[in-house]
Amino acid sequence: MLAIDPGRDKCGIAVVGEDGRVLYQGIVAAAQVGGETARLLTEYRAKHLVVGDRTGAKDVCRALDAAGLALTPVLVDEHHSSEEGRRRFVRDNPPRGWRRLIPHAFRTPTRPYDDYVAILLAERYLQEGARANRP
Repeated sequence: MLAIDPGRDKCGIAVVGEDGRVLYQGIVAAAQVGGETARLLTEYRAKHLVVGDRTGAKDVCRALDAAGLALTPVLVDEHHSSEEGRRRFVRDNPPRGWRRLIPHAFRTPTRPYDDYVAILLAERYLQEGARANRP
């Protein structure tokens, strides 16, 4: 499946297998989300398209519709997904060098982590399944 964490300026994108394995993750400008989604859907032959239901969701769904995709996006609850994505990013990218000395509570991610949020949205969809809402 392909999952999108929508935003005003940028969107996190992840392709996740039905077994939960991450096949692709990246961040794209919001203006390019339709074209990049079309490319990834073709490349990975995704069967599901998941979009977070909060900030930027309507604009992303319009861009996906304008791209003429074969799949209809399914909205997934984004409640607390940014916080969870941040925690996962920090876990997967432990600090090196002098940054290890900074207490965990004061560490900031070294790059945007919207792609990690997209992974979480895919996992939520896999867990929730058919209970997700259509736009």
